[in-house]
Amino acid sequence: MNWIAWQMLVGDRAKYWGTIFGVAFGTLLIAQQTSIFIGLMRRTASQIIDVREASVWVMDPNVENSDEVRPLSSSDLYRIRGVPGVAWAVNFYKGQARAKIADGRFRQVMLMGVDDATLVGAPAKMLLGNLADLRRPDAVVVDKAGYQYLWPGETPTLGKSLEMNDRRAVVVGICEASPPFMTFPIVYARFTQAVEYVARERNRLSFVLVEPQPGHTPAEVARRITAQTGLLGQTQDEFFWRTIGYYLRSTGIPVNFGITITLGFLVGTAIAGQTFYLFTIENLKQFGALKAMGLSNARLVLMVLLQAMIVGALGYGIGIGLAALFFEATRDVTHLAGFYLPWQVVAGAAAAVLIIVVVSALVSIRRVLVLEPAIVFRG
Repeated sequence: MNWIAWQMLVGDRAKYWGTIFGVAFGTLLIAQQTSIFIGLMRRTASQIIDVREASVWVMDPNVENSDEVRPLSSSDLYRIRGVPGVAWAVNFYKGQARAKIADGRFRQVMLMGVDDATLVGAPAKMLLGNLADLRRPDAVVVDKAGYQYLWPGETPTLGKSLEMNDRRAVVVGICEASPPFMTFPIVYARFTQAVEYVARERNRLSFVLVEPQPGHTPAEVARRITAQTGLLGQTQDEFFWRTIGYYLRSTGIPVNFGITITLGFLVGTAIAGQTFYLFTIENLKQFGALKAMGLSNARLVLMVLLQAMIVGALGYGIGIGLAALFFEATRDVTHLAGFYLPWQVVAGAAAAVLIIVVVSALVSIRRVLVLEPAIVFRG
């Protein structure tokens, strides 16, 4: 019977491929848009992810995300160092500056000030140059994408200079950094130098990065810092989700992508469901003949489900393959860097396609179950 079900399915090649591409289109839309959405949300917290050395972030209690910061006073750093369970605590600057290039062009950049002594918060991977050179006067490290924004079309070279807040900065290294939400170049400098690249404020300490002593968990130390200093201590994961939660609540991104993903699901369901339903209707005589020959309803249901699963598997494979191809093809495109196809999306799209084919099959099966075998003998 499985062979007969297969022959019935591929008998009309146009409808067969139409149904498959309906499922494939729905899969592509769901997987691609969901992955873009996840990538965008991850970008909002990319500078939190890039700090690998510290597991606790301390900030003003009113800070809701990593981009809007109320500076701490320098004395807060010493208060935090006195909290039991803190192994070390260092200052960290995060802000924006206007970088002026020698030819007069300028770009807004994301400025990161890492600890002068330990370089905690510095990029983990250098593509060109040595991280230790960051200790040289006027030294800055620029991320690879940022270099392309600042000097488009030029081969990355060290020694380029730019100007921020009327102060000279020299590029001593090019690094790899997670792309930010806004396509700003990321510039790393020592803390004492970074604060000179922006307008002067009374307080200039954006965050304090903390690592707990052995035997103390990051969550435990974060709660203790909050209780003893009145500041907000959060583990890296907590701050990551706090930032993402802010953007989910405060922007239209989730609504817009939610609509697109829902439309993809509905369009895929509609195309696949309608085509599969019409396919079943047009084969009612064949199903009636099989029923007249004594085939049970259960066996007919299995045949329809088999046809639906074949269409679903092929459509899902094509759709998820196209989604993967899209991210592979755009991997080296600067403004699309960092977007990828997470395995959770692959699994979620598979579940969505399963729902699509099951719904389509259920609609079709109902007509087969109520089918009168006598339909075969009518004119």
